[in-house]
Amino acid sequence: MKFEVIPILSFMESLYSRAISPLRFQEYLSKLQGDSKDDLVIPIMGFNPMAKEHLLQKVRLLQAFKAEALAVEALQSLNLKLHVAHNLTLKLVLNVADDLKGAWTNFYTTDFDSKFKFKALIDRNFCTPYFWSSEEDEHYNESLIKQRVQEYALRTIYWLDHTKPIKLEDHLKQELFVCTNTRSISPSFDEETFKQVEAYYKQHKSSEDYSVLFNFFYGDKASASLNYPCYGIESLNGFEFANILAHQAHQ
Repeated sequence: MKFEVIPILSFMESLYSRAISPLRFQEYLSKLQGDSKDDLVIPIMGFNPMAKEHLLQKVRLLQAFKAEALAVEALQSLNLKLHVAHNLTLKLVLNVADDLKGAWTNFYTTDFDSKFKFKALIDRNFCTPYFWSSEEDEHYNESLIKQRVQEYALRTIYWLDHTKPIKLEDHLKQELFVCTNTRSISPSFDEETFKQVEAYYKQHKSSEDYSVLFNFFYGDKASASLNYPCYGIESLNGFEFANILAHQAHQ
C-alpha cells in the first residue's frame, strides 16, 4: 500500500484568483467530477468554490510552505513505520474548508465528518486532510502540516482493517491508533478532569448517539453552539483524552 499526493493547490489558487462567477463554479465542478456527472474524480469537496480573498490567502500560505511536498515527506516517513498488507494506491488531496465565511461549513460538524464519516472517500481510495480558513496563519508550520497529513492518512489506514466506527468505543480506538502512530506533543492535564472524562467514556462507550459522540470529542461549548445536548465535557475533549492514553501506554 502506498499514498500518492495529488497536487491541487495551484489549481485552487488560480481558481480563487478569478472573479466569482458561474464560470468559476463550473470549472470547479469539472475538476471535481471530470467527465462524470455523479462521481468524484478529484476529492475537493472541502473547498468552497465561491470563496473570497481570505481563502485565496490561505491557499497561498500553504503554497509558501510547499505543503504538498511536505505531505510527500510525511507519508514517506509514515510508510517506513507502518506496513499494511493492502495492494492499494491511496490518492491524498489537501482540502481547505471555509469555516470562517462559508455559510454551509460549520467547523465542528465538518471536522467530525472528515474524521469519522468518509466511507465514500475510502471506497474510491481517496484521503483528504483538512485545513481551515479559521486557523490563524501563525499556527502554520512544517510540523503542523506534516502531522495533519499523517493523522488523516492513519485514519484511512485504520479503516482498511476495521469496520467504520459505530459506538463511542470504536471512535476512540480509531483516534488512539492515530495518536499512537504520530509524534504528538506530550499532553499536560489535570488529573481530576481526566478522571471525569474517563468516567464519561466508561458510561457511554457503547453509545451510538451522535450527540454523545459529538460532545465527547468537541465538548459542551461546541454542542451548545449547535443546540445539541451537553454532557459535561468542558476543558478536556475526546481527542485530547486519546492523546493522553497513547502517551500513558508508551511510558
